[in-house]
Amino acid sequence: MDPNGLLCVAIVAAEAAAAIIRGRATDVSSVQRRAKGVADFVSEVDTSAEKAIRDVILREVPGAMVIAEEGSPNAPVDSAPTFIVDPLDGTTNFLHGYPAYAVSIGVLTDRAIVAGVVIDVPANDVYTATVGGGAFRNGEPIRVSSVTQPSQALIGTGFPFKNVELLDRYQRQFAKVTRHTAGIRRPGSAALDLASVACGRFDGFWELNLMSWDYAAGMLLVRAAGGVVTDAAGGNPAFGESGIVAGNRVLHAWLLDVVTGETR
Repeated sequence: MDPNGLLCVAIVAAEAAAAIIRGRATDVSSVQRRAKGVADFVSEVDTSAEKAIRDVILREVPGAMVIAEEGSPNAPVDSAPTFIVDPLDGTTNFLHGYPAYAVSIGVLTDRAIVAGVVIDVPANDVYTATVGGGAFRNGEPIRVSSVTQPSQALIGTGFPFKNVELLDRYQRQFAKVTRHTAGIRRPGSAALDLASVACGRFDGFWELNLMSWDYAAGMLLVRAAGGVVTDAAGGNPAFGESGIVAGNRVLHAWLLDVVTGETR
């Protein structure tokens, strides 16, 4: 399949997961859950949504690889079509009824990201992108912001809640960004944070520790919308575990300098 065909499969799969999530959102108190680690939870909704995604992908693209947060996080990336899946990004938000959670699916061919979809489930917004084909929200083109002055910028972030050893470094970064910008927001879903950069709600975003299912689709959204996404050293994020810095070209460069020079 070409990128557009793979995107169509990803959208159908993501919509199947979103329907499951919406069906349980009105009674989250009954949702079974368990702790995977400190402040890190998985629920029966995560696993049901992931199964629905996997069923669609393997039906429509036989032989595809699926790398998913809950069921197959360590599956290898090879040259086959590979779907990188977060069935419910923002599980803690969902379990508390806080309306910031999403389904995220990025698609690789020959180890390169070519298509992506992020569904903001509570808002019912569908963000899509293909390599060379632009980025869209509900079918309408989106672009990163044109803000170039940090003092006017709204920046998204994520806390290193799973990696508390990074807190001191993060707090230094947070202090520097706070002093020089119009504000910082932390909704709690990296996929939605990157979608917000892609459509210009956020002028930039950074987080020190994410997994590929957190950022694969969102990274393509930002790049297809005219923005820049790198790891915390300014390189191309390696699929797996990575820091992420994103924004329009000017504010990405400024934010990257803050992230890499937080001790200055």
